[in-house]
Amino acid sequence: MEQRAYAGLVSRVAGLGLDVLIVAIAVVVVGKGLPLMWEVVAGTPPKWLLRALDWGANLTPAVYFAGCWRLTGETIGGSVFGTVVRLTDGRRIGLIRAVLRAVFGLLFAPIWFVGLVTVLFDVRRRSLLDMAFGTVVQYAGRPGRSTA
Repeated sequence: MEQRAYAGLVSRVAGLGLDVLIVAIAVVVVGKGLPLMWEVVAGTPPKWLLRALDWGANLTPAVYFAGCWRLTGETIGGSVFGTVVRLTDGRRIGLIRAVLRAVFGLLFAPIWFVGLVTVLFDVRRRSLLDMAFGTVVQYAGRPGRSTA
């Protein structure tokens, strides 16, 4: 198995910043944009639809992070900055772990952010979130990029 370098603090924070921007836009589109589009096309949206879109907007961040981590190991921000989330043995994380990692990270976002300081001291550059869920963040190792 190919050994990849562990991602540093700057790559992780930059990727997370881009992901936060993407998620914020998605939440606004689902929660406000879709009801406005419905109103323009078909009049006042039914209450059940507004409730469903409100729930959808609330779930969007967790679905985004968990889905990306489960499917490819990379969020869009991670892909742009060349990082991937894996289990400590290099395998892709499972659905339950991805969902729990996303939900815990989002519910306790300040701890997620402050917990990144451990990246500076841990041999495998793991954050508190990584330690809690048995994950590591590595450089993706795409062709043309150095992984060392």
